Amino acid sequence: MKFVDEATIRVQGGNGGAGCASFRREKYIPRGGPDGGDGGHGGSVYLVADEGINTLADFQVRRRFKASHGVGGAGKDRTGAGGSSLDVQVPCGTRVIVEETGELLGDLANHGEKLLVAAGGEGGKGNIRFKSSVNRAPRQSTPGTPGESRMLQLELTLLADVGLLGMPNAGKSTLIRAVSAARPKVADYPFTTLYPNLGVVSIGPHRSFVMADIPGLIEGAAEGIGLGVRFLKHLRRTRVLLHLLDIAPLETGHDPVIDAQSIVKELEAFSPELAVKERWLVLNKSDLMPETEANATRERIVRSLEWTGPVYLISAISGAGTQRLVGDLMSRLENLAGPPDEDLAEGGA
Repeated sequence: MKFVDEATIRVQGGNGGAGCASFRREKYIPRGGPDGGDGGHGGSVYLVADEGINTLADFQVRRRFKASHGVGGAGKDRTGAGGSSLDVQVPCGTRVIVEETGELLGDLANHGEKLLVAAGGEGGKGNIRFKSSVNRAPRQSTPGTPGESRMLQLELTLLADVGLLGMPNAGKSTLIRAVSAARPKVADYPFTTLYPNLGVVSIGPHRSFVMADIPGLIEGAAEGIGLGVRFLKHLRRTRVLLHLLDIAPLETGHDPVIDAQSIVKELEAFSPELAVKERWLVLNKSDLMPETEANATRERIVRSLEWTGPVYLISAISGAGTQRLVGDLMSRLENLAGPPDEDLAEGGA
């Protein structure tokens, strides 16, 4: 199934039932007084995070969700039944935004989390509510209030520990294939990846993490050029970014230093918070050049970028250096989940 990460829906809370205006009518009880009951409250609409759902594809078909109305009040001080609320299941990681205002209503990250998105209307008051010492026979009642109605934008942000970032054909899909059971499409042309892929990287018993691969970025992505910017939001929840660079210039015709600087500019233009997220430099395709040349290229890139963070020299297609990379990633993620620790020192080739 094609990955669907955005949808627009309308939600409508149920209307409150009308209050009743009636009077007690019983034999031998003259002027029995008002006995109209209140209307029932309308049902509300909730979004509920469900780990069993992976995409927003269902919302491409059904786009309107409406809770039931409250029932009107009745004589003998009987309150109308309340409308049934409606629970709508969405994938974990769904951000809910009001379309008209851009307000973020909530972020459903964990299974079972529940968010009220359209409140039901209140039930109207029956005439018994208006009885007083100076108004013994009130004839007024109030209608129920309408339920809330909203257009909502749903955005699915993947839940992953590590995100892969880089230019098209940097080797992101090849890397996720090499270290996990994920099988994204791999080919020798740009934009092979058209939508995000997730892979579980297993290091050993009870030691694993989730890696996300998004479409490659190109210069001008923040202005809508290319595919990757649409999916950059999926990197918001990740704890570590792997910035992949293709270091085989004869194959790509690009300078990896310029490519790296271009990606950083796009990150800053898209989200300053994402630009400062912990990022490791991964120099890929080392198998396409002699070892001495690969090491020299590594040193030039680190020096040109003034890079001080972790850096790894790997070949995703042959697997060289990938096990050390994922092992260090696992250790770093375990440290991030526990007490604060110093940043990991520069990694080895």
